[in-house]
Amino acid sequence: MPDLRFEDELRAKGYLLVAGIDEAGRGPLAGPVMTGAAVLPVGYSHSLLDDSKKLSEKRREEIYEELKADDSVIFASARVEPKKIDQINILQATYLAMRKAFEALSVDPDIALIDGKPVLHFPAEHQAIVKGDSLSLSIAAASIVAKVERDRIMVRYAKKYPGYGFERHKGYGTKAHLEALRKLGPCPIHRKSFAPVAELL
Repeated sequence: MPDLRFEDELRAKGYLLVAGIDEAGRGPLAGPVMTGAAVLPVGYSHSLLDDSKKLSEKRREEIYEELKADDSVIFASARVEPKKIDQINILQATYLAMRKAFEALSVDPDIALIDGKPVLHFPAEHQAIVKGDSLSLSIAAASIVAKVERDRIMVRYAKKYPGYGFERHKGYGTKAHLEALRKLGPCPIHRKSFAPVAELL
């Protein structure tokens, strides 16, 4: 389970406000890439908070609502839409969304813990942690925020663009999604630069 050891080490060095950053939706063929940023209070604990990928959708929703109701937890999110992803590529779009989520926080963190690799042109000092969402509680919280908010967006898109099954696969390239894509063709939220979509175009 993730804990606060990275956050505590940074606080011991004088970084009082530490933000966790993570993304959801780098791999799908449709929909935005979403990032979350979360600042947890000193000594924060949660028995179930973990990397969002290890939790059921129901559990993620429950934890998200708990984070939202907790006044001591500060979080923000940001998204980059498919059109922009096609323009600048998914890696740069992810970096952009991470910077936007960090800047959307209602506080000004001293440093950020980011899942994965260092982020170019990030607006603050940061430390990248591979598999950070399973190690750092702040990053795990950010992963929940990003995943839940993106899933909710895809459920809304399912109503706007019926037939693709976005409410089930959330835009990932499942067999059912690929079959719908071949049958219906791409819709406005498909990423035209991603191979299975590009091939149909």
